[in-house]
Amino acid sequence: MIDYLFDLYGAEVSRIALVVRPADLAQVRDYCASAPAPVPCELAVQDTPTGMLDAILLPREQLLRADPVPDRIWITWCDQIGMLPETVDRLREASTAPPLPAMAMPTAMRREPYIHLARDAQSGRITQVLHRREGDAMPDEGETDAGLFSLSRETYFDLLPQFADALSRTQEGAATRERNFLPFIPWLHARAEVRTVPCVSWLETVGVNTPEDAARVAENLPSMRRR
Repeated sequence: MIDYLFDLYGAEVSRIALVVRPADLAQVRDYCASAPAPVPCELAVQDTPTGMLDAILLPREQLLRADPVPDRIWITWCDQIGMLPETVDRLREASTAPPLPAMAMPTAMRREPYIHLARDAQSGRITQVLHRREGDAMPDEGETDAGLFSLSRETYFDLLPQFADALSRTQEGAATRERNFLPFIPWLHARAEVRTVPCVSWLETVGVNTPEDAARVAENLPSMRRR
């Protein structure tokens, strides 16, 4: 998974921050030393699995010390290896087209979505994120994220911490009690522009968590990079 992400994003970013759990730290550190990243790579450790929101914020201080501090921060899950280069190109263009958005992200329509982005019918603004694993009532077909996000400097360093600080226990996952990143999307869209672009294929939204997932992605996306 790390190889795929290094290949896909190495030309897009100036540095990489990998967030790992303590049990994986030594293995990931050794692997990155034997298979160097295409750009400087740092590790951050999430000691307690409180959720993706907290994990995303862990490298914040490291990135603030970077010279220069990045103008945009791209975020992705390590199991999202099926993203196609054409969709990455679309995200780059959406991220850099003025006026610059607070967030840009690829989405796709798919059957039986794991995540659904509910929009206001008139404005198109994302107003709610529904999660299957949290027990939300899901549509038969819905718009889902692809686990890839481009945030402006202000969004990552200022607005995301504001959201995290204000997050109450009632806003945590109903079933998992995790502090999820995705509810930040409607919170942000109520205050700034969240620009979405279509994925080339809905299969890019498949996260690889099982051997069956890996086979599905490899079979249906023959143009993806192979190791």
